[in-house]
Amino acid sequence: MSASKKTAWTVAAAVFLPLVLAAPAAHADGKDSQDKQPKPPLAMSEVGGALLGRPGTQVRLKAGAPVLPKELSARSWIVADAENGQVLASHNAHWPLAPASTLKMLFADTLLPKFPKTQNHLVTGQDLAGMGEGSSLVGVKEKQTYSVHDLWLGVFLRSGNDAVHVLTNMNHGLKQTVQDMNDQAAELQALDTKVVSPDGYDAPGQVSSAYDLTLIARNGMTKPDFREYAATARAAFPGIRKPGEKKRETFEIQNTNRLLTGDFGVPPYQGIAGVKNGNTTHAGATFTGVAERNGRVLLVTVMNPSSEEQHAVYRETARLFDWGFAALGKVEPVGELVPPRSARTGASASAGAADPAPGKNAPAQPVQAVAAGRTGGVGTALAVAGGVLALLAGAVFLVNRRWPLAVAARRRDRGGEE
Repeated sequence: MSASKKTAWTVAAAVFLPLVLAAPAAHADGKDSQDKQPKPPLAMSEVGGALLGRPGTQVRLKAGAPVLPKELSARSWIVADAENGQVLASHNAHWPLAPASTLKMLFADTLLPKFPKTQNHLVTGQDLAGMGEGSSLVGVKEKQTYSVHDLWLGVFLRSGNDAVHVLTNMNHGLKQTVQDMNDQAAELQALDTKVVSPDGYDAPGQVSSAYDLTLIARNGMTKPDFREYAATARAAFPGIRKPGEKKRETFEIQNTNRLLTGDFGVPPYQGIAGVKNGNTTHAGATFTGVAERNGRVLLVTVMNPSSEEQHAVYRETARLFDWGFAALGKVEPVGELVPPRSARTGASASAGAADPAPGKNAPAQPVQAVAAGRTGGVGTALAVAGGVLALLAGAVFLVNRRWPLAVAARRRDRGGEE
């Protein structure tokens, strides 16, 4: 090699070798450097705290705290204490993503109070029009009568878009129901959420986030009917009443929440009490769950795992539940689940105080239970599905002092329970 070429190689090595050594490892996260997975926005909502608006994993471990599970591939997830609202850890918590049927939690939270469960409805062809191709169905049929209770069983257990469409038409149609759901999302400060299709079917612009779905689930679980449906593993659903037959046959439906009912390779999660799963082409698999262990209640939301592991959304949820229960008292919270906008103290409400500003944590207050008119502990755990699953009979989801007062005031105004 000539002296000039040797000199050129020496100069090139001096320039580029430090850059190569300083570059991050291409496989540091176990993925190829050409990974085409979507990336979260650099700036996201800060509702609940500034750390929740940062991309990536947020956790603050104290001495003796367990490390987070390694087998986590979801684009977004969150672990929160359902009672005091503290977020124990999160990953891209405010990333707006397609929610799939987890959006039905908001549908239920919005519409459950509107119809008595004993009300009957004769289904028309218009009620079932416009369902997306491949929609999940419970088996609602035209010219058959169903109670509102039947329809909600279809929504919660089988994620039935047919049941959703019937209830939507009962609520004056698609436009009104979408508006009601978006209004409810705003009331809950679920500001990442935009509803286009009440059943969660993929639609342009329809998004939610792990943070929002957790807020929605927490609020829904303060409603006795919501808790009951979310924790129901199996139920009888009406079949077709044939002409001349006195008795209408039924068929069994099973909850599609595999942490509740179990499946091949996925055992029921001890203490699970709901809430809702979803899966569409655009959203991938999504899930929000609530579980109780040793008198403590956690909420976990997992959105769109990329792992090829079978039932990855449930397995990753179970790992986060296990971590969360082990980490209670051993981590500093990275944020909080904010209360609804209308949850004010009696003093601030009478004074016309402004709503809590997005991104601002609620004032530090003692926690208090929303428990059907009483406060206190976790409530009674009842055996479900042969004694291996637990549902929370008392309302156990606790917020700061302002929320119970607002709930009590609404009950007085309506002359009954919500």
